[in-house]
Amino acid sequence: MEGLIKALSPHHRHHRHHHHGDDDDDKEHNPLTMSDEQILEQIVSTHVHTDTKLDVESLFILVENILKRSTIIVDNVLQGNQTSLEHIDDKFPPASFCSPLCTLKQIAHEMSCKPPGEEIAHKTTLSILHNLSNYSWETKAVLTLAAFALECGDFWLLSQLQPTDPLAKSVAILKRVPALTKPEAVRKHRPAIAEVNNLIKACFQVLETIFELERICKYDTKDVPALAPAIEQKPIFVYWAIIAVVAIVTQVDCLITESESRQELSHFGQRINVIHSKLRKQVSLCWLQIEDVEYYKRVKNVFQIPTEIVEVFKVLFFWKDAPIKPIYDGSTKTLVEIDVLRKKNVLLFISTLEITEEEINILKPVHESEKCADQYKIVWVPFVEEWTDKLREKFEELKSKMNWFVVHHFAGIIKGFKFIKEEWQFKKKPMVVHVNPQGKVLHQNAFHLIQVWGLEAFPFTLESEESLHQEASWVGSLAKDINPKINNWIKEEKYIFFYGGNDKGWIQEFTKYATALANDATIKEANISIELFCVEHEHKNIISRFWNSIESLFVTKMHKASNAVSQEVHKMLSYKHETGWALLSKGSTVIFSGHGTTILKSVIEFEKWKQFVISKGFEISLREHHEKIVRATHRCSHIEIHNVAGKIPDTIKCPECHRVMEVLISYKCCHDDAGRPANNGA
Repeated sequence: MEGLIKALSPHHRHHRHHHHGDDDDDKEHNPLTMSDEQILEQIVSTHVHTDTKLDVESLFILVENILKRSTIIVDNVLQGNQTSLEHIDDKFPPASFCSPLCTLKQIAHEMSCKPPGEEIAHKTTLSILHNLSNYSWETKAVLTLAAFALECGDFWLLSQLQPTDPLAKSVAILKRVPALTKPEAVRKHRPAIAEVNNLIKACFQVLETIFELERICKYDTKDVPALAPAIEQKPIFVYWAIIAVVAIVTQVDCLITESESRQELSHFGQRINVIHSKLRKQVSLCWLQIEDVEYYKRVKNVFQIPTEIVEVFKVLFFWKDAPIKPIYDGSTKTLVEIDVLRKKNVLLFISTLEITEEEINILKPVHESEKCADQYKIVWVPFVEEWTDKLREKFEELKSKMNWFVVHHFAGIIKGFKFIKEEWQFKKKPMVVHVNPQGKVLHQNAFHLIQVWGLEAFPFTLESEESLHQEASWVGSLAKDINPKINNWIKEEKYIFFYGGNDKGWIQEFTKYATALANDATIKEANISIELFCVEHEHKNIISRFWNSIESLFVTKMHKASNAVSQEVHKMLSYKHETGWALLSKGSTVIFSGHGTTILKSVIEFEKWKQFVISKGFEISLREHHEKIVRATHRCSHIEIHNVAGKIPDTIKCPECHRVMEVLISYKCCHDDAGRPANNGA
């Protein structure tokens, strides 16, 4: 298995020469010189796992009881102390538990009375794995450690009973218990006994963590990615736990038989410690991911079940660690408790720190409105993945420009970061999520609605948006703040040519011929009043705001059924980077819009259609002539739009030819040479 836990191999290999067997055979069966892939290849062939029934959890409980008490007894013997065992809280399996005694005895027999050596330990481990082939990997490890615990517990229990119990003393002599428990034996073998005891503890910790891993295997690896590599590595973890136990048994046999040979344990101890560290890290990562999975379920549920807005706020942003005063009140310049939002409609204003002052100003009328007054509260949510001193300075600067509430939390990313990105489709551009007092989302992104319609969109719900979709008076909302005279023209129901483009020559041509048209005697006789307004003659900030509003209007309408209004908005957005464009309105009602080439030609050819102005009317005559030119000079649209919050449709129809448009991805740097955010629209 490529790359499987190569980090587990220690830097210093054990190259001790063995006199039994030839060198090639030794290398083939020495786990300290074999790669994990080679070991895995040998042990996987032993695994069948036919779901043999065994209450492995109950068996694990007994192993835990025995080893915890036994290792404390050994520590007492080594240190000359008498640490009480009363503080250990033993757990016991149900009365129905039946010990797999025969299997444990077979394993114990397999391990006992073997000469020391890594190759022999490896072959013994393979034999144990063959005999336990029907069991799961974690069960193999538990059974092996249980077989050892049975002998180990028996040994140290006899050591405790022999001074006062003649029967225990006789059995202890047969089992050579005094060989390790007499004071002189303890002094002689202290380092070796301590090494064995520490390795037993380490093996149990590995097994405990493997067992913990098994408990979390109920989760899908799609939700918990860290689970996949942990499961993949489990056979190797089990192998090293078993071979370490085999080595321990051999070393204990050497000690109690006073053999001159010894089993080298240090290399096994190093492996077990590295394995436990890696396994513990992987399992801890699994738990973190599981917590995220459980949180994700919770935060989704909190928006589906009626809940008080304060509780929704806590879950979305802090989960279990909400500060006492996590909200900054821009009006009083103080930190306040979440309760200020209780029973309020909350407009969650979510943005990165790249937000512009112009975007902030879009919400100021809402904050200052008497309509919203006490029942609507704006809360700015700074969307930051990792806080730095520089970002905190930027945050303070932006916060000073806001008189509403601000989430004031620097401990890390907000808890609902993933939810906001995936469920609410946050994509760096500002968004406003309207949540009512019961925690229900009334609009997933009302920012574009507010940008275009302002307070006319109150109460900023999907219903209020729907009512505005059918209106053809959208140009009034876009142009109302551009120039004061436009508002007067709209009130007087005058015809207005809004126009612009990237070619100054085209703008001059259109201005010339459109002015001539507006002043023509036929137009005057028909009592038709036409005004011209060149958007490109305004300040660049106004131009940017105009196109941003067009884009916002497009976003609010792109999921709705195609109608005349959405078609005109679509066409306008496609003209943004063109040579020229023009839009004709009567008051605030849009008549139609056209590309520079077709609309200019229509105006130039006024003489061809002006005879129809009296009979059909100005707007009908112009539109009919323009449509003839459009049909004769076919062109299709090109649209660029920010990857805004919300799902962009997979397909959009061309407003000119009505075919499905091709979707392309465009990348653009959004900063000027000085590193400042560019304020130039899409």
